[in-house]
Amino acid sequence: MANHGFWFQTYTNTKENMSIEEATRRRVTVLSSHLNPTRFTYSDPLSASLCSARSDSDDNNQNCVFCNIVRGQSPALKLYEDDMCLCILDTNPLSHGHSLIIPKSHYPSLDATPPSVVAAMSSKVPFISNAIMKATGCNSFNVLINNGAAAGQVIFHTHMHIIPRKAYDCLWASESLLRRPLNLDDEKVSQLAASIQEQLLVSDICQESKNEEDFCPSKS
Repeated sequence: MANHGFWFQTYTNTKENMSIEEATRRRVTVLSSHLNPTRFTYSDPLSASLCSARSDSDDNNQNCVFCNIVRGQSPALKLYEDDMCLCILDTNPLSHGHSLIIPKSHYPSLDATPPSVVAAMSSKVPFISNAIMKATGCNSFNVLINNGAAAGQVIFHTHMHIIPRKAYDCLWASESLLRRPLNLDDEKVSQLAASIQEQLLVSDICQESKNEEDFCPSKS
């Protein structure tokens, strides 16, 4: 088993009462980085090399910044590490203590990540977030996964964000806006549910067939 290491950085507490100008600036920064990720320019070593959305060649893994961190070839402040994943401080944090949980193996997206790896990452959230909350003095946090370019994913090595929160920190602009849920009629909602259920059934059947092929010898 890998040695567990914890390095926590001391942060300066931010003022509880932010000016309107400061709050507006933060909202614009968050929106520009998450809604328009292609316009965001990284200068930090951690984000200098983005890995490809494909993972079927060694070249892609060589160019993946998270894979380089796992191999010890790129700098990072590690908070936690075990055989399957590690947690590091984000170098472009949205709040003090913003951290990333990263699998040690390269998977370009969440849907390409094996359930066992997703489970290993998720199981560390309570443990790691509790330490981050105590170190930062926060009492809340967001768990976030950007999956795919349209959802704001920039580094195509699946990873999970832990973002510490404080009351009235104005981190997400949407929190200060009135929510406008989609107005769908019952028929459309029922059709959508049926379509999703059908896809789940197909996926389940395909997985069972794959398992049978893996464990059953091929007939000659």
